[in-house]
Amino acid sequence: MQGILRVAAAVPHLCLGDVERNVAAHLEKIAEAKERGAALVVFPELSLTGASCGDLFHQRALQDAVFQGLEAIAERMPEGITVVVGAPIAARSGLYNCAVVISREEGITHIAPKVCLSGRDGAFVSGAGADMEAVERLKRARGDDVVMDSRVLVTSEDGVTIGIEVGEDMYAPIAPSTQLALMGAEVIVNLSAMPELVGSSERLHDAVRMQSARCLCGYVLVSAGRGESAADHVYSGHSVAACCGEVLAENPDRFADDYLMTVDIDLERIRAERQRSQSFSAAMRHCGQPKRACWMPAALLPDDILPGLHIPKLPFVPENKHERARRCGDIFEIQANGLARRMEITGGKVVVGISGGLDSTLALLVACRAADILALPRTNILAVTMPCFGTTDWTYQSALELMGALGVTQREIRIHQSVRQHFADIGHDERVRNVTYENAQARERTQVLMDLSNDFGGIVLGTGDLSELALGWCTYNGDHMCMYGVNGGVPKTLVRWVTKTVSEMPMFAAARGVLERILDTPISPELLPPDEHGSIAQQTEDLVGPYALHDFFLYYAVRYGYAPRRIYEMCCIAFKDDFDQATILKWLKNFYRRFISQQFKRNCMPDGVAVGSIGLSPRGAWHMPSDALANLWLAECERL
Repeated sequence: MQGILRVAAAVPHLCLGDVERNVAAHLEKIAEAKERGAALVVFPELSLTGASCGDLFHQRALQDAVFQGLEAIAERMPEGITVVVGAPIAARSGLYNCAVVISREEGITHIAPKVCLSGRDGAFVSGAGADMEAVERLKRARGDDVVMDSRVLVTSEDGVTIGIEVGEDMYAPIAPSTQLALMGAEVIVNLSAMPELVGSSERLHDAVRMQSARCLCGYVLVSAGRGESAADHVYSGHSVAACCGEVLAENPDRFADDYLMTVDIDLERIRAERQRSQSFSAAMRHCGQPKRACWMPAALLPDDILPGLHIPKLPFVPENKHERARRCGDIFEIQANGLARRMEITGGKVVVGISGGLDSTLALLVACRAADILALPRTNILAVTMPCFGTTDWTYQSALELMGALGVTQREIRIHQSVRQHFADIGHDERVRNVTYENAQARERTQVLMDLSNDFGGIVLGTGDLSELALGWCTYNGDHMCMYGVNGGVPKTLVRWVTKTVSEMPMFAAARGVLERILDTPISPELLPPDEHGSIAQQTEDLVGPYALHDFFLYYAVRYGYAPRRIYEMCCIAFKDDFDQATILKWLKNFYRRFISQQFKRNCMPDGVAVGSIGLSPRGAWHMPSDALANLWLAECERL
């Protein structure tokens, strides 16, 4: 049948930073694609190095290896096939994140730099207006006639026209792919390395489908796989191909690596659709022409009219039951795959402290799932309960029962005497139950876990969640410290729902009873002795404020950068039946005071995977000086 283009989406197993081994993996995938009859092979973004190399991209050794790798592919690949690989290209004007087009017959012909950079592209400069100096080295080395421009089309001898964009370029208000389609590109390929977050797979699926519909084109997006660093994100290897609004192929595995997916694109359909579409042909004729601005009167709603907005109380938690269960399941899988990736390179063992509360319970469940993913015995997980002055019998028994039900290696280490010895060493009176009394227990627990990790041969798994990081509700160099934190992207209001969802999974049926009991346990650090009835005396929300309010503040302050007044007004609408305005204002002030003053703890937070659009990792999600003052935000709160 005429007019069919077979494209291969290739995701080789990545060796992060090892260009030579990555080149060999590329050549294997190219040979396989040739056998399957593909004419075009597309690899992920920065596939020769990995997209998560950070400041290593600035190392001359890595840059030199990239040029040598491109030459090796051009010399060793088979004839009759064209490949597009991802590579960092160094120039005097900066470092560019590029897609490189190579064929055996023509060599390296085209370099398309990424235009719309994301927060993870800190090492790179935008390819808009990139100069040709970046490709002179390739020209001298091989004699190829190389063009470097994001707006250049790649045209085959038989008339197939290809456009290239990279990663987040697709989400730009005017995407390069839109411009390329209006210039004549019939197939767009996207080399991507966007991390997996909650709902991102559905968004990517829909974005590829809709862009292929808008541009009346074939669209093939190839994503970086699990071999990328899991320091802050998980990469899923999610590849999607669509044509004129119809998804043609999508890799079936949620977290994939080392695969080749082929798809046939009907160019005749694309050409027929474009010929019939008056809007597309009109856009082609008028693309780039200036438009006259039209006037209209003021349209914004006056401040004295209450907006008819639906503002959910829990913005992190979907209100729909099925959507909530799906999202919580996604979060759990992202957490587990991130930890599994770290365990692959650290020996496959973890140590985690278990208190009988929600955060440590979720961390232990994640560890069990990660071990299952790697086909490791759950005895590779050392779970440790460390009762002290504030431990109640309720949480103590829950911790013991949970560890037993999950089949992990377990230990109990009572730390009363160690903490008392420390009090004696520093001259603290045990009867003074202040922050020194509380934090000494948290730091002793961390010391025990760190030393056990050396003995056990595993990494210490952190349990702190996103809400605690936002408020600084974590002991510096205590529960704030670990070697990998799986809950750092999950807010407190969502931890309960994720745990609830996981408790209903068949793989944890043996622990369902104790998980339900833990879900009913009040949130507490248990650092002060129980009351006269043996119950928890120190409840976190009595001290720091309701987590429902703090997560509401966090979401809108970080996700949208709303001012305190806007957040306060929205919160008063959302929680009108739960809190009075004075209470909301009190905790809003407390949020800003703590959030801004506690950045120093977040600046040295451990690696941990992000699960949604809100994150506080200093390595990419949230940049802020530790010595910033909250005066500006608190002053606005005072005016409310």
